[in-house]
Amino acid sequence: MQYFPIFLRLKDQPVLVVGGGTIAVRKIELLRKADARVTVVAPQLHASVAEMVDKGVIHHIAEEFKPEHLNGMRLAIAATSRPAVNAWVAHQAEVRNIAVNVVDDRELSRFIMPAIVDRSPVIVAVSSGGDAPVLTRRLREQLEAFLPTRLGRLAELAGHWRKKVKQRFAATDQRRRFWERFFDGPAAADVLAGREEQAQDSVEQSLRAPSTPDDWRGEVALVGAGPGDPALLTLRALRVMQNADVVLHDRLVSSQVLALVRRDAELIDVGKEAGSARRGQEQINALLIDYARAGKRVVRLKGGDPFIFGRGGEELEALALAGVRFEVVPGVTAAIGCAAYAGIPLTHRDHARSLTFVSGHAKDDAVDVDWAALAKPHQTVVFYMGMHTLEEILKRLLEHGAAATLSAAVVEQGTQDLQRVIVGTMSDLQARVAAAKIASPAVLIVGEVTRLHETLRWFNSTAARDHLARGALLA
Repeated sequence: MQYFPIFLRLKDQPVLVVGGGTIAVRKIELLRKADARVTVVAPQLHASVAEMVDKGVIHHIAEEFKPEHLNGMRLAIAATSRPAVNAWVAHQAEVRNIAVNVVDDRELSRFIMPAIVDRSPVIVAVSSGGDAPVLTRRLREQLEAFLPTRLGRLAELAGHWRKKVKQRFAATDQRRRFWERFFDGPAAADVLAGREEQAQDSVEQSLRAPSTPDDWRGEVALVGAGPGDPALLTLRALRVMQNADVVLHDRLVSSQVLALVRRDAELIDVGKEAGSARRGQEQINALLIDYARAGKRVVRLKGGDPFIFGRGGEELEALALAGVRFEVVPGVTAAIGCAAYAGIPLTHRDHARSLTFVSGHAKDDAVDVDWAALAKPHQTVVFYMGMHTLEEILKRLLEHGAAATLSAAVVEQGTQDLQRVIVGTMSDLQARVAAAKIASPAVLIVGEVTRLHETLRWFNSTAARDHLARGALLA
């Protein structure tokens, strides 16, 4: 993070703007919105700046910049059309430890001005650190269209009731849940629609209503985190993750996905590796029940989809038996996500008329499946968690009739920046995987559809770029 995002309270604070032309106009207007006491140093002024001077809302010093103009200032902006003057202002501000912005020159700037969406008191600021100003402008335009125009009024109403809510609910968790119901419920909808009287009545009724234990009882959301790319999360998954008090996550949940969890939520790693469980399933079930009974909103975050080899059903059975409320938020399962990012269509009229998902290991780590059925042609079979039994899987399929020339692929860290795809045949895939030092998490895809990878590949991962770069160097 090159720049630390911060909001400054500039009400009645002295700010210096050097330059009074078109470059300075927008900066002065923004500073005035923040109620700063603006002093402009410039021999001549743009008409709109001169108008502000005439109205007495800003102060004007009609001369060239001098270092003493910075005395007593909170921050400074250099906005002239002369680079030498701007550099001089920046140097003098740095000497005095005054934060300075030089318009269109981030190297000389101590702070930069973001693109702003103003729904006061709600302010959204977007910055690319000066690398892509057009991109930040596009993002601001999208946010302007997305955020309701009366969002600021909703924030003001919440501020008005904040003290009474704090008096009504002593516990922090209770207050947080009240406000979540407020912003998700009819009161907020009334405010955004301009029906503030109804909203006031709704809040008053909520505060007068008796608080019962059921109002604050805990619950568990079983959430599919997808195969790694956070962009594949569902909207519902993101919502419950940001409302969670406690998150129990597997090792396959990517760090980018975990970064989207509410910042003050408790994160508990309950990850298990095949054959070497760090926590037993019974322990995980007990944690879910205990936290929910303590009134917490718990998210059980699993890689892929929780009902596809994720033991989600086992955990829900334990919750149901304990009388704990729960919901299920599906996720993009690894087979679907990894195959899509590898350019491998799992079904295809010319190659595969059926699709089967298989676990690469069972409770006793044995691979006990109908090998004869899986070895039949004209289908696609996806093996989850099969890297440690890859040799056995390929051997069994060959023994039960699969052709040695049948195409197969392994996708490592699918949908993520380090994704790698190894394509081979039943006879040579094991050697290719060993040579590439592929490791879990990875899925094995068996079927002629994997031959389409070279034609349909579209995801340009870091691993793929490195591989191409090495090929170019060798060439």
